[in-house]
Amino acid sequence: MARDDTIRRRTYLKGAGAAGSVAITGLAGCTLGGDGGNGGDDGGDSGGDSGSDGTDSGTETTDSGDDTTPLTIAATVPETGAFSSLGQDLRRGYELGVERMNQNLDREVELIIRDDESDAQTLREQLQAIVSNNDVNMIWGSFSSLLVTAGSAFAENQNLPFIGIAFAYEEPHRNDNYEWTFAPFPKSRDVARSTLGTIELLPEEDRPTNIGIWEPNSGWGEEQANYWEDVLTEAGYDVVMREVFEIGSSDFSTLISQAQNADVEALLSNPTPGGGITAVNQMSDSGWAPDMLKFVRGADPSAWWSALGQAGAYALMCPGWVPGLTGNGNAQLRETFFDAYDTDAQYMPVNVGGSYNLTQVAEQAVSAAGSVEPEAVRDALRNTEFETVIGTFSFEDNGLPSEGELTAPTGQWWDGAQRLVFPDTDSERALDFRYPIPPWSER
Repeated sequence: MARDDTIRRRTYLKGAGAAGSVAITGLAGCTLGGDGGNGGDDGGDSGGDSGSDGTDSGTETTDSGDDTTPLTIAATVPETGAFSSLGQDLRRGYELGVERMNQNLDREVELIIRDDESDAQTLREQLQAIVSNNDVNMIWGSFSSLLVTAGSAFAENQNLPFIGIAFAYEEPHRNDNYEWTFAPFPKSRDVARSTLGTIELLPEEDRPTNIGIWEPNSGWGEEQANYWEDVLTEAGYDVVMREVFEIGSSDFSTLISQAQNADVEALLSNPTPGGGITAVNQMSDSGWAPDMLKFVRGADPSAWWSALGQAGAYALMCPGWVPGLTGNGNAQLRETFFDAYDTDAQYMPVNVGGSYNLTQVAEQAVSAAGSVEPEAVRDALRNTEFETVIGTFSFEDNGLPSEGELTAPTGQWWDGAQRLVFPDTDSERALDFRYPIPPWSER
């Protein structure tokens, strides 16, 4: 059975990864739990903020009233399994957020976090173990629609507020009667608009016109492909290829040949990280590459560069947060990250920013509620405007970010780092969109 440990402030910087689960308490900046994270990626990590704003958020973060009941949060992250390259980044964003929450809220905040092994059933079992042994007030999500929807279903059954990122899939929000689930994260419709916005950074005469879509055989795969096709077709682009492939496939040769024959200039897909890496390796072997490549979720982890190196350059992604974003606590996030963690990386991993944004939502909701009672926090999530490192937004009743309020940031891999290309900011960490991708022989 997993063991709950409390690790004191800063000991996670040098320590080995703790087995089982970890409780993160961080009283008013005096303690911060977490481990050193053996099992994520270090030197190749990317990400970071603009450094233009030193505030945490634009809302008041002091509870009203005299309620100082502790806030206990349950969470899982994928520290092993298929998504393990993201686990350390999610954990670190949560750790930094809990430290900030303990400094700003007039109550103790404890995060009990376990490894879900990138498996939905394990995730449910781990959450059940935490909830059964603790007075939990809130649940935070893992990575990917598969794991986040599993955590959401558990929280809905427990009548507990659930906040999840790395979850672009909209259909569950519309059809699963969510009452407790909230996703402070760009959704499929936002990803499609961001893709169009990125293309339109280019002079009109230089823009790609032939669009290819590789559609994973999943609900989100179909949903994202539909949005891309609708938004880009309406804007005058030609979708010359849309083909479905099996998740877990290790052979992309047919898709590559079809894309080449269709003269695809901009290739869009939302594969798993492993699938995206395999596809690029096979493109290199075949000698073909599009002028623009966007692999949402596939190119998110720092493992992309670790596995591909320069072959992974130019790839675009839409991970929810990218270095180059400004305001709403980005400066403080960057400062505290590099103060807290021993890393040679110039940029923060993108998923640190995404999970830190989640903690800002949690803090502002508890502050607005003046309570940790689940119903009060849920109502605050529905009725508060949030200011976080990814932007300013509110939620629809079904837990979706209100339509049009979030601009999904698009990043591009360049010199081993993910850097913001859309929207345009004045940050030195942003990047001018690198286009077109040169032939393999010219890399």
